[in-house]
Amino acid sequence: MSGLIGTKKGMTSLYNELGNSIPVTVIQAGPCVVTQVKTIETDGYNAVQIGYGVKKEKNTTRPMKGHFEKAGVEPQSKLVELRDFAGDYKSGDEINVDSFKAGDKVIIIATSKGKGFQGVVKRHGFKGVGMRTHGQHDRLRAPGSLGASSWPSRVFKGKRMGGRMGSDRIKLVTSIVQVLADQNLLIVKGNIPGSISSYVIVRKK
Repeated sequence: MSGLIGTKKGMTSLYNELGNSIPVTVIQAGPCVVTQVKTIETDGYNAVQIGYGVKKEKNTTRPMKGHFEKAGVEPQSKLVELRDFAGDYKSGDEINVDSFKAGDKVIIIATSKGKGFQGVVKRHGFKGVGMRTHGQHDRLRAPGSLGASSWPSRVFKGKRMGGRMGSDRIKLVTSIVQVLADQNLLIVKGNIPGSISSYVIVRKK
């Protein structure tokens, strides 16, 4: 299983051979560099750590500077450790989109957009309660009764209420529609979580 780190560039649409419009997301994937190779003998498990995006040296901590110097690479903005990584890699090797091709099933891992604190109408799709007449004006988007009185005198766990929404790590499976190797672009089917320029991990399924 191979993988890459990238950034979400945005959405567009492509037409297939039948003339049907396919919604797609464009991902700037790599090139990534191998910053560390972990083995069972030295670390207790097998994994490959890859980096993406050059980071200014003045913004890099001294421990991380040593880490990158040992790998023989420039400071990287984003580091991800991937287990079950296919291939014989060593520190300093470059990985690009050549390991992917159109039609491949891929796993996308990204963080969804943060919405902050939201009420039950937006967070859970509640209809809202109360009438707009008879003098009341502040209960249109209220959650209604929470279902607790003298017994059990508490709100049950899992009750759908207002709260923080978004900023969740989401994993989904989709397929690659097109690979533009000269521009390091992966075009995947459908939409993926996250805002524009947010980090995305792409792994071959």
